[in-house]
Amino acid sequence: MKIVFYGDSITDMGRNRDDADGSVYSYGVGYTNFVVGELTCVNPKKYECVNRGISGNRVVDLYARIKSAVWNQKPDVLSILIGVNDVWHEISREDGVDIVRWERVYRTMIEETKERLPDIKIMILEPFILEGSATDGEERWQRFQAVKEYAKVARKIAEDYNLIFVPLQEKFDEAKAKFGADYYTFDGVHPLAAGARMVANEWLKGFAKIDK
Repeated sequence: MKIVFYGDSITDMGRNRDDADGSVYSYGVGYTNFVVGELTCVNPKKYECVNRGISGNRVVDLYARIKSAVWNQKPDVLSILIGVNDVWHEISREDGVDIVRWERVYRTMIEETKERLPDIKIMILEPFILEGSATDGEERWQRFQAVKEYAKVARKIAEDYNLIFVPLQEKFDEAKAKFGADYYTFDGVHPLAAGARMVANEWLKGFAKIDK
Protein backbone atom coordinates (compact mmCIF):
# COMPACT_ATOMS: atom_id res chain seq x y z
CA MET A 1 0.00 0.00 0.00
CA LYS A 2 1.58 3.24 -1.16
CA ILE A 3 0.73 6.42 0.77
CA VAL A 4 1.59 9.96 -0.32
CA PHE A 5 1.50 12.71 2.30
CA TYR A 6 0.80 16.04 0.60
CA GLY A 7 0.75 19.54 2.03
CA ASP A 8 2.74 22.47 3.36
CA SER A 9 5.38 22.86 6.09
CA ILE A 10 3.28 20.96 8.64
CA THR A 11 3.73 17.90 6.44
CA ASP A 12 7.22 18.84 5.19
CA MET A 13 8.70 19.53 8.66
CA GLY A 14 12.29 19.69 7.52
CA ARG A 15 12.41 16.56 5.35
CA ASN A 16 15.52 16.22 3.20
CA ARG A 17 14.19 16.44 -0.34
CA ASP A 18 17.49 15.16 -1.73
CA ASP A 19 17.23 11.88 0.16
CA ALA A 20 15.62 8.84 -1.41
CA ASP A 21 12.08 8.10 -0.28
CA GLY A 22 12.12 5.84 2.73
CA SER A 23 15.47 7.02 4.11
CA VAL A 24 15.81 8.15 7.70
CA TYR A 25 15.63 11.82 6.66
CA SER A 26 12.92 11.71 3.99
CA TYR A 27 9.88 12.01 6.28
CA GLY A 28 10.81 15.08 8.32
CA VAL A 29 10.17 15.42 12.05
CA GLY A 30 6.41 15.99 12.00
CA TYR A 31 3.31 13.85 12.08
CA THR A 32 4.35 11.93 8.96
CA ASN A 33 7.33 10.49 10.83
CA PHE A 34 5.09 9.32 13.67
CA VAL A 35 2.60 7.79 11.23
CA VAL A 36 5.26 6.02 9.20
CA GLY A 37 6.88 4.70 12.37
CA GLU A 38 3.60 3.28 13.61
CA LEU A 39 2.64 1.66 10.31
CA THR A 40 6.01 0.19 9.45
CA CYS A 41 6.65 -0.99 13.00
CA VAL A 42 3.53 -3.17 12.67
CA ASN A 43 4.34 -4.34 9.13
CA PRO A 44 7.34 -2.86 7.29
CA LYS A 45 6.57 -4.86 4.15
CA LYS A 46 2.99 -3.67 3.76
CA TYR A 47 3.44 0.11 3.49
CA GLU A 48 5.42 2.41 1.21
CA CYS A 49 5.26 6.01 2.42
CA VAL A 50 6.24 9.15 0.52
CA ASN A 51 6.34 12.69 1.95
CA ARG A 52 5.65 15.39 -0.64
CA GLY A 53 4.98 18.32 1.69
CA ILE A 54 6.68 21.62 0.80
CA SER A 55 6.96 24.50 3.23
CA GLY A 56 4.98 27.58 2.25
CA ASN A 57 2.58 25.82 -0.09
CA ARG A 58 -0.97 26.98 -0.65
CA VAL A 59 -3.67 24.96 -2.36
CA VAL A 60 -2.73 26.48 -5.72
CA ASP A 61 0.84 25.24 -5.23
CA LEU A 62 -0.39 21.72 -4.51
CA TYR A 63 -2.47 21.81 -7.66
CA ALA A 64 0.45 23.11 -9.73
CA ARG A 65 2.73 20.20 -8.80
CA ILE A 66 0.20 17.41 -8.36
CA LYS A 67 1.21 15.48 -11.48
CA SER A 68 4.81 14.94 -10.42
CA ALA A 69 4.18 14.77 -6.68
CA VAL A 70 1.07 12.58 -6.67
CA TRP A 71 -0.21 11.23 -9.99
CA ASN A 72 3.17 9.95 -11.16
CA GLN A 73 3.59 8.19 -7.82
CA LYS A 74 0.35 6.23 -8.37
CA PRO A 75 -0.45 5.95 -4.66
CA ASP A 76 -3.18 3.85 -3.12
CA VAL A 77 -3.78 6.54 -0.49
CA LEU A 78 -3.40 10.32 -0.71
CA SER A 79 -3.34 12.34 2.51
CA ILE A 80 -3.79 16.12 2.17
CA LEU A 81 -3.31 18.85 4.79
CA ILE A 82 -3.54 22.40 3.41
CA GLY A 83 -5.16 25.70 4.30
CA VAL A 84 -3.23 27.72 6.85
CA ASN A 85 -0.88 29.35 4.31
CA ASP A 86 -3.80 30.37 2.13
CA VAL A 87 -4.82 32.59 5.05
CA TRP A 88 -1.38 33.39 6.48
CA HIS A 89 0.10 34.55 3.18
CA GLU A 90 -2.78 36.97 2.73
CA ILE A 91 -2.25 38.42 6.20
CA SER A 92 1.52 38.70 5.80
CA ARG A 93 1.95 39.70 2.15
CA GLU A 94 -1.42 39.78 0.37
CA ASP A 95 -0.61 36.57 -1.49
CA GLY A 96 -3.18 34.21 -0.05
CA VAL A 97 -6.01 32.31 -1.70
CA ASP A 98 -9.54 33.49 -0.93
CA ILE A 99 -11.95 30.86 0.29
CA VAL A 100 -14.06 30.72 -2.89
CA ARG A 101 -11.02 30.10 -5.07
CA TRP A 102 -9.57 27.76 -2.44
CA GLU A 103 -12.64 25.53 -2.60
CA ARG A 104 -12.71 25.59 -6.39
CA VAL A 105 -9.05 24.58 -6.70
CA TYR A 106 -9.33 21.96 -3.96
CA ARG A 107 -12.35 20.35 -5.63
CA THR A 108 -10.61 20.39 -9.02
CA MET A 109 -7.59 18.71 -7.46
CA ILE A 110 -9.77 15.97 -5.97
CA GLU A 111 -11.80 15.43 -9.13
CA GLU A 112 -8.79 15.22 -11.43
CA THR A 113 -7.00 12.88 -9.05
CA LYS A 114 -9.99 10.55 -8.93
CA GLU A 115 -10.22 10.63 -12.74
CA ARG A 116 -6.60 9.54 -13.12
CA LEU A 117 -6.50 7.19 -10.16
CA PRO A 118 -10.06 5.87 -9.80
CA ASP A 119 -9.23 3.42 -7.01
CA ILE A 120 -7.37 5.92 -4.83
CA LYS A 121 -8.44 6.57 -1.25
CA ILE A 122 -8.15 10.19 -0.16
CA MET A 123 -7.84 11.60 3.34
CA ILE A 124 -8.45 15.30 4.02
CA LEU A 125 -6.94 16.66 7.22
CA GLU A 126 -8.48 19.68 8.90
CA PRO A 127 -6.32 22.83 8.94
CA PHE A 128 -5.91 24.22 12.47
CA ILE A 129 -4.47 27.12 14.45
CA LEU A 130 -3.59 27.96 18.04
CA GLU A 131 -2.33 31.07 19.78
CA GLY A 132 1.38 31.67 19.19
CA SER A 133 3.97 34.03 17.78
CA ALA A 134 2.69 33.65 14.20
CA THR A 135 -0.89 34.44 15.22
CA ASP A 136 -0.12 36.95 17.98
CA GLY A 137 -2.03 40.23 18.34
CA GLU A 138 -5.77 40.74 18.57
CA GLU A 139 -6.26 41.88 14.96
CA ARG A 140 -3.95 39.21 13.58
CA TRP A 141 -5.61 36.49 15.69
CA GLN A 142 -9.03 37.52 14.44
CA ARG A 143 -7.86 37.35 10.83
CA PHE A 144 -6.44 33.88 11.43
CA GLN A 145 -9.90 32.74 12.48
CA ALA A 146 -10.57 32.42 8.75
CA VAL A 147 -8.65 29.13 8.90
CA LYS A 148 -11.66 27.67 10.70
CA GLU A 149 -13.90 28.66 7.79
CA TYR A 150 -11.53 26.93 5.39
CA ALA A 151 -11.72 23.91 7.68
CA LYS A 152 -15.50 23.83 7.26
CA VAL A 153 -15.04 23.82 3.49
CA ALA A 154 -12.51 21.00 3.77
CA ARG A 155 -15.02 18.94 5.73
CA LYS A 156 -17.74 19.65 3.15
CA ILE A 157 -15.44 18.58 0.30
CA ALA A 158 -14.70 15.33 2.12
CA GLU A 159 -18.41 14.71 2.60
CA ASP A 160 -19.30 15.53 -1.01
CA TYR A 161 -16.71 13.13 -2.45
CA ASN A 162 -17.08 10.47 0.25
CA LEU A 163 -13.51 10.94 1.48
CA ILE A 164 -12.01 10.40 4.91
CA PHE A 165 -12.03 13.61 6.96
CA VAL A 166 -9.60 13.90 9.88
CA PRO A 167 -10.73 16.55 12.41
CA LEU A 168 -7.91 18.30 14.28
CA GLN A 169 -8.94 21.73 15.60
CA GLU A 170 -11.06 20.36 18.43
CA LYS A 171 -8.22 18.12 19.61
CA PHE A 172 -5.81 21.04 19.68
CA ASP A 173 -8.35 23.19 21.52
CA GLU A 174 -8.93 20.48 24.12
CA ALA A 175 -5.21 20.00 24.67
CA LYS A 176 -4.67 23.76 24.93
CA ALA A 177 -7.42 24.04 27.54
CA LYS A 178 -5.65 21.44 29.70
CA PHE A 179 -2.01 22.39 29.35
CA GLY A 180 -1.67 25.53 27.22
CA ALA A 181 -0.96 26.12 23.55
CA ASP A 182 2.83 26.34 23.97
CA TYR A 183 3.17 22.58 24.44
CA TYR A 184 1.62 21.75 21.07
CA THR A 185 2.89 24.30 18.52
CA PHE A 186 5.93 26.55 18.62
CA ASP A 187 4.20 29.45 16.85
CA GLY A 188 0.49 28.66 16.69
CA VAL A 189 0.85 26.89 13.34
CA HIS A 190 3.74 24.40 13.32
CA PRO A 191 3.39 21.46 15.72
CA LEU A 192 5.92 20.55 18.35
CA ALA A 193 6.41 16.84 19.09
CA ALA A 194 3.23 16.61 21.18
CA GLY A 195 1.16 18.35 18.51
CA ALA A 196 2.63 16.23 15.74
CA ARG A 197 1.89 13.08 17.72
CA MET A 198 -1.69 14.26 18.19
CA VAL A 199 -2.09 14.80 14.44
CA ALA A 200 -0.64 11.34 13.84
CA ASN A 201 -3.06 9.77 16.32
CA GLU A 202 -6.04 11.29 14.54
CA TRP A 203 -4.62 10.38 11.14
CA LEU A 204 -4.29 6.75 12.19
CA LYS A 205 -7.93 6.72 13.33
CA GLY A 206 -9.01 7.92 9.90
CA PHE A 207 -6.68 5.53 8.12
CA ALA A 208 -8.16 2.59 10.01
CA LYS A 209 -11.35 3.12 8.01
CA ILE A 210 -9.34 2.44 4.84
CA ASP A 211 -6.83 -0.14 5.98
CA LYS A 212 -9.13 -3.06 6.77
